[in-house]
Amino acid sequence: MSAALSGMDASSPTMAGRIRLIIAILLVVLIAESIGTFSFAVGKGKVVLQPMLWAIFIGAIVAMLARRAPSPIGISEQQQSYISGYLQFALMPFLAKLGMMVGGSLPSVKAAGFALVFQEFGHFFGTMAIGLPLALLLGIKREAIGATFSVGREPSLAIIAERFGMQSPEGRGVMAEYITGTVLGALFIGVLASLITSLGIFDPRSLAMGAGVGSGSMMAAGVAAIASQYPPEMAKEIGALAAAANLLTTVFGVYFTLFISLPTTIWLYGKLEPVIGRFGKQKASAEAVANVDANSTSHAAPPMGYADKLVGWFACGLLTLVGNKFGYGVPIMDALPGAMIIIAIVIVADLVYRLLGKVPMVAILSLFAMAVGCPGLLPFSDAAIALVAKVNFLPFTTVILAMAGLSILKDLPAFRRLGWKIIVVSLAASTGTFLGATVIAEFFH
Repeated sequence: MSAALSGMDASSPTMAGRIRLIIAILLVVLIAESIGTFSFAVGKGKVVLQPMLWAIFIGAIVAMLARRAPSPIGISEQQQSYISGYLQFALMPFLAKLGMMVGGSLPSVKAAGFALVFQEFGHFFGTMAIGLPLALLLGIKREAIGATFSVGREPSLAIIAERFGMQSPEGRGVMAEYITGTVLGALFIGVLASLITSLGIFDPRSLAMGAGVGSGSMMAAGVAAIASQYPPEMAKEIGALAAAANLLTTVFGVYFTLFISLPTTIWLYGKLEPVIGRFGKQKASAEAVANVDANSTSHAAPPMGYADKLVGWFACGLLTLVGNKFGYGVPIMDALPGAMIIIAIVIVADLVYRLLGKVPMVAILSLFAMAVGCPGLLPFSDAAIALVAKVNFLPFTTVILAMAGLSILKDLPAFRRLGWKIIVVSLAASTGTFLGATVIAEFFH
């Protein structure tokens, strides 16, 4: 058996190490869910802080303390990188749950029609609409292109690396956007979505589509913040529309950003920089990010085997049951069969992905989960729907963001060296993609 399949290659943690990491995630989830939900007013609006947001802060504190603890109970920077790797796998059960919700809500998704299709333009052009002018006003130069042509996830890094190289100003900009999104993205979108939702300006379906920004953790934070302010029966439709929008953004995002949004951002930069740039400070943002090592791989997870995939899938699926018990009062053993069905869907989708090769995993997973979640479509669909219904989707977000919090410290050295300007621009771009898609979706409703 190859090392890739066994997951026991030299770069993988030991079984004891994996168990220690799972215990740390469980500890964070328990504390976050015990705190529960807290809300406070901001002017006419209201910010609702869900357990998933506590999980980020608590995870960072646990990681900081554990990093200084003795080896048997400590969590080193390398182990934080493993948790970061588990995070990308843990998103799969969450997407499977949302996929089943889409399947059961296909009439609602179909009814969204043009709103669902055209809101994607808001996701891709919203980043530059707010972020680019602000960057130029702050005196940022070509780093602004990399930081504002998208929300800066992994495909964006690849596009900029091939087009400009990571040592370029554009490369520094997209790296800044990536690290800002990794460290603050989910927290920021969660708070922003909570505040905008509380104002009562937009239809919750529009807000749901706005939350599908193409990042699983950011979508999870946005959906949780929106759904928490509406009746439970509305949560299903919110999650389904967000998942559908996120699927469109993920599947078509590479092509859209490569052929449309990046060329448009470059063109706009050429037109706006001579006009707006002169109002900013006359120094390039290279000064703010000169110390960032563009070749740094601190943001990347180390090579991980199939056993690590299983750890990520099972950790998310099973630890979600803790939040499901605390938040919704569902006994763990009652919800366990539903969680196992979700994990089984992920495993089957992964096998199909290995056979097909070139089709994105998220597309396969989402389509298969939708099929399982569509009543009567498959022989076992109705039984699976009934069991999975006992596993609510919001507790998934607590587990996902607990992992994000536990892995956050490894990115802080690079994060501190980015400079405040590029961070502000990155958050403005995230604001633009959420609001842009929401406004367009609202127009078509």
